Amino acid sequence: MPEEELCVTGMADLDNLLGGGIPVGSTVLVVGSSGSGKTTLCMQYLVNGAQQGERGVFFTITEPLFKLTKNMEGFSFYDKKLIESGMVNLIDLRIISERLGLDTEKYSVEDAAALLDVLKDIADELNVKRLAIDSITALCYRLQSKEMIRDFIFKLGSSLAAMNCTTFLTSEVPPRKFQYSQHGIEEFISDGIIFLGDIERKGDLIRTFQLIKMRGMAHSRTKSAMIISSNNGIELAPLLKS
Repeated sequence: MPEEELCVTGMADLDNLLGGGIPVGSTVLVVGSSGSGKTTLCMQYLVNGAQQGERGVFFTITEPLFKLTKNMEGFSFYDKKLIESGMVNLIDLRIISERLGLDTEKYSVEDAAALLDVLKDIADELNVKRLAIDSITALCYRLQSKEMIRDFIFKLGSSLAAMNCTTFLTSEVPPRKFQYSQHGIEEFISDGIIFLGDIERKGDLIRTFQLIKMRGMAHSRTKSAMIISSNNGIELAPLLKS
């Protein structure tokens, strides 16, 4: 059998845990509470891809673009030229919703379908290989019933699979809760799950990183300490048990 093509994240510690990278076309759920590093992880993944010649797009529905770029400017991996050249595209879904004439706070079934079509059209037009949506939780918050949420998430999963680009979906969960999503559905459309948590040690909160699953890969599930540094972005280190 031919070897599966891998999307190398460019974060050496993560690629080592994965055994080389993420199978191309996978959807990866990046789970964590506020401040756990989800957005930084997604942006570093896209920037690293752009440096390898893979165009990416970051869809945000939670943070204005000026705030996102201001926060990223503190990291050495962030390269403004990649944004200006269109190798990394930053798109505010609230602005897209307004231009489509959608209610930005509450989506109907038709609104949700229109938004899915726009996501796919943008990805196709830009010929992106890497995609990040921040966050699936905020998107679902605008839907009016559990049935709509379930239908939207499964249709999103089908659309992402058809795009053949490797996608990171961020999922907000309450702090200190070991759960993967607010609705219990998101994890089932995902090929991989990365869980960003924290532990308290001697009065300090230590960020943690755990690769829960990645279909098609014999990966490590060891929980690591995660450091977010201005020099290297996401770094992983052994989590001392004592």
